Amino acid sequence: MPAYHRPSTLADALDILASDPVTLAAGCTDLYPATQAKALPGDILDITAIPDLQGISQDDAGWRIGAAVTWAEIIRHHMPPAFDGLKRAAREVGSVQIQTAGTVAGNLCTASPAGDGAPCLMTLDAEVELMSATGTRSLPLAAFLTGARRTARRDDELVSAIRIPARAASGEGDFLKLGARRYLVISIAMAAARFETKDGAITRAALSVGACSPTAVRLTELEKALGGAPLATAAKLVSPATVAPHLSPIDDIRGDAGYRSEAATELVRRLILRCAEKRAEVAA
Repeated sequence: MPAYHRPSTLADALDILASDPVTLAAGCTDLYPATQAKALPGDILDITAIPDLQGISQDDAGWRIGAAVTWAEIIRHHMPPAFDGLKRAAREVGSVQIQTAGTVAGNLCTASPAGDGAPCLMTLDAEVELMSATGTRSLPLAAFLTGARRTARRDDELVSAIRIPARAASGEGDFLKLGARRYLVISIAMAAARFETKDGAITRAALSVGACSPTAVRLTELEKALGGAPLATAAKLVSPATVAPHLSPIDDIRGDAGYRSEAATELVRRLILRCAEKRAEVAA
């Protein structure tokens, strides 16, 4: 008979994880659609009753988003403008019901190429904290996501938190996605941006594209090219030649590879224009 575990301490959860094969469960908004059965198969480890995995907090090192934090909590929590892209993505994840149940960490663990959280978290230099009964380790998000539906998490580990370093919580963020409709849609392409500026010039750019490669990717060469450019005119530096080399899109029912590449380029350009407009409104 399959067992259902819902421990109230992290230590108990890690002991269960070390002793038996289990399916980790939180919001289950990805787990249930992935099965055709009436119930999830095998033993289940529900982590939603563990206080150590709850909440959003800040200290001198940066920000911590617990593994059981939902999209709705991201929307409600006060965070600096650097997190605006993550908040915008949270508002576009599925429906209100999904936002209330689904977790940000679960979105990363599913590792869908079209996962809304990954591009935004990449622009925030996010690290994934992994815990097991034998210790704790942290991986940059780009190292945690190893491919489509694949991560670096070991079977005896759970994601305990997402950490944002203090240095990445500055500047302003934004997010755009393209789909066949406004909500309840898998993205054709998406992009996230975070810009730090001084006297109207970009001092640091962080750009990421999702749904156009096995995992979300940072546009490192374009980021370098934008350094020192006026934010007001930086969109002129965006072209297929500066975006497409970072991507490896596929053809599927939602769009072909060429369309995805063009859409990603346009989304990045629009993000820069939107950030420039917001900065101009603040300065006015």
